[in-house]
Amino acid sequence: MSPRTLRSDLYSFTSEEERTAPPLVIPVLASLLERTISRNQRGIAGNGNSKDERIAAFESSSVLDMSIQSFLERVFRYAHAAPPVYVVAYVYMDRLCQFNQGLHIVSTNVHRLLITSIMVASKFVEDLNYCNSYFAKIGGLSTAELNSLEMNFLFLMGFRLNVSPSIFESYCSHLEREVSFGGGYQIERCLRSYMCGVEIASKERKRPESKNQFARVL
Repeated sequence: MSPRTLRSDLYSFTSEEERTAPPLVIPVLASLLERTISRNQRGIAGNGNSKDERIAAFESSSVLDMSIQSFLERVFRYAHAAPPVYVVAYVYMDRLCQFNQGLHIVSTNVHRLLITSIMVASKFVEDLNYCNSYFAKIGGLSTAELNSLEMNFLFLMGFRLNVSPSIFESYCSHLEREVSFGGGYQIERCLRSYMCGVEIASKERKRPESKNQFARVL
């Protein structure tokens, strides 16, 4: 599948019915993160992440027995986040690393970083969102843990959450280059609501009730 197809699929995300198959941005993002982790774990062997307590909060004592792609698919299955949410979450994780040189994405922090960044991105991109307690259940955390991670995340980001359409497009293009590298994926680019004050695309969808600059680092 070509990068061009990848681009068109982002703009054609259907809203009439909730999609059952995970969006194709998920395997692309998972592939990129896996390579980033491999590179980081070779580069920081013996040194670890920063001792900053806010960064250390994302560290888990053990590695979750779930691949990054499986974890992202789980988030999609239960949170029903639109494809652009994952792109914006990717922007946030990259910014987080740029703003905090002591932070490196590794196997012990990637899942916590993902669930936090996706939750924050969902709040930024979408009009309808699940509450923190629901995202916490998806991520296997307590509500108190995720609330704390969200606060640490926001302060580490300096509350710089704005993602302009041009930056969004830049990161989509980077993911398309990932397609060229790994081959065969396509990402969806439809923005469902207002992003940075500019309406890229807007289609209403009903949320099911819950049951329970650019010196890229990544």
